[in-house]
Amino acid sequence: MTGQILIAGGGEAGLSIATTLREAGYDGGICIVTDEGVAPYQRPPLSKEMLHGTDELPDVQLRAPEFFQDNNIELLVGRSIESVAMHDNGGTAVLDNGAEITFDRLAVATGSTPMQLPVPGADLDGVVSLRTLDDAVRLRDLLDHAQRLVVVGGGFIGLEVAATARLRGLEVTVVQNTDRLMSRVVAEPVSAFIHTQHRAAGIDVVLNTSVTGFTGVDGRVTSTELSDGRSLPSDLVVVGVGARPVTALAQQIGLSCDGGIIVDAHAQTSHPAVVAAGDCTVQPHPNALDQLIPIESVNNATEQGKTAAHTLMGSPPHVRGVPWFWSNQGATKIQIAGISDGYDDVVVRADGLDRLTALYYREGRLIAADSVNNPRDHMAVKRALAADKSIDPTRAGDPSVPLKTLITE
Repeated sequence: MTGQILIAGGGEAGLSIATTLREAGYDGGICIVTDEGVAPYQRPPLSKEMLHGTDELPDVQLRAPEFFQDNNIELLVGRSIESVAMHDNGGTAVLDNGAEITFDRLAVATGSTPMQLPVPGADLDGVVSLRTLDDAVRLRDLLDHAQRLVVVGGGFIGLEVAATARLRGLEVTVVQNTDRLMSRVVAEPVSAFIHTQHRAAGIDVVLNTSVTGFTGVDGRVTSTELSDGRSLPSDLVVVGVGARPVTALAQQIGLSCDGGIIVDAHAQTSHPAVVAAGDCTVQPHPNALDQLIPIESVNNATEQGKTAAHTLMGSPPHVRGVPWFWSNQGATKIQIAGISDGYDDVVVRADGLDRLTALYYREGRLIAADSVNNPRDHMAVKRALAADKSIDPTRAGDPSVPLKTLITE
C-alpha cells in the first residue's frame, strides 16, 4: 500500500500510529507534525522522575533520533497545523510557516491541554500547570527554590507532584474541591486509603474547599486564597484540575465532537479518511454501556494508536488488551485494571496498613480493580479480565486467599 498519511500530534498516540503502520508493512509516506520542539517522549516521568532534583535529567525519549530516519518517518517538530482542507481523495494541510502537506489519509492525535483556574491571580509567576516536557523542566527549577507548595487538584497529576515535592522536603498542601481524593476514578475506600498514605508522608490535604484566587508581590505568587476564608502561604502553586481534549483542528475539518473527537471502536471518526486516537478522543464504553467516554492513559493512547493504524490500512482490527493505568505517588503505587464506570458493587481486600485492592463488579461480574502496593492482585485481575473471566466476589475480600485462585468462568 502506498500513499501519504499525515499524523497531527507527536505524543504516545501519534507515535503508536506511525510505528504500527511500519510494523504492519505500510510502505507509503508518513509525516508526523508536532507543535512541541522535541521528538516524541514519555509523559509519565514528567510528574515524578523529572522532578526529583537529581543532577541529570532522565532520558524520556520514546525513540532514538535515528529511528525516524531508519523507518522513513518524516518528523516535523515545533510546527503546527493551521488548517486542513479535505478533498475527495485526501486533503491538504497548511502549517504555521505556510508550508503545505498533501495527504491521502489523516490521523488526529492532538492530545489534551491542562484546564486553567478562572480566578484572580492565576497569571502570577509561580502558578503553573504540568503537561509538557518544557513544563516539567520549568517546574523542576521552581522546586529547587521553593519551600511551600500548594497543589490544586487531588487527581493523579496533582498527587504525583505533591508526593515528589514532599520527598524533596517542601511543605505541601493539596486542595481538593470534592469530599475525597481521586474522586473521579476510584471508590471511597481507595480514596481514604490514599489520603491516609499522603497524610502519613507529611502532606496536608484540604477537602471540600475550592481556590478563589491567588495573591502575590511584585508579580509573583505568595498565597493561595480558599473558599473557607483561609489564606495559604505559597511560593509555588501547581494547578492540576484536569485536562481538556484539543479538538480545534477536528472541528475545523468538521469532525463530530462531543467533549472530544467521537470515534468508534476502530478509531474511525465521522470522516472516512480520518482516524483519531489518544486523549483528544471519546470512544464507546468498553463495558458495553451506551455512552462515550474519554480514557486518558498511556496504555489507551498506545492501543488506540495501533487500532487507528490498522483502520488506516484497511487491515483486520487490532485486538486491544485490558485497559490499565498506574500512578506512583511517593511510596504509594496505584495500579488500575479495567474501567470501573458503571459498577454496582465493590469488594475491598485490605492487607495491613500498606496494601489494599478494590474490586469492582457489575451485575455480579468483575469489570475492574484498583490495587495499591499490591502488584500480585493487579496481575490476577488483568489475567481474569483478559480471559473474559471473573473473580468470586464472596471470597475476594479475604486478603489471605490469593486472587489468582478465585478466578472463575
